[in-house]
Amino acid sequence: MNLLMVIFGLVAILGVVGIFQSIKEKNLLAVAFNALAAGVFGWFVIMTVLNQGYPPTH
Repeated sequence: MNLLMVIFGLVAILGVVGIFQSIKEKNLLAVAFNALAAGVFGWFVIMTVLNQGYPPTH
């Protein structure tokens, strides 16, 4: 779960970067999809860290 959390965190960060790039290009559909991806993956990472701690305890 530790490595998966890191990968999901990177996806969330790249989603935020994609939001700014798609705003610059004025692509509203890309803004929506990037915001959704960043929100879902970011929420998963935050809740996993709050629930299990970092590094995860068993």
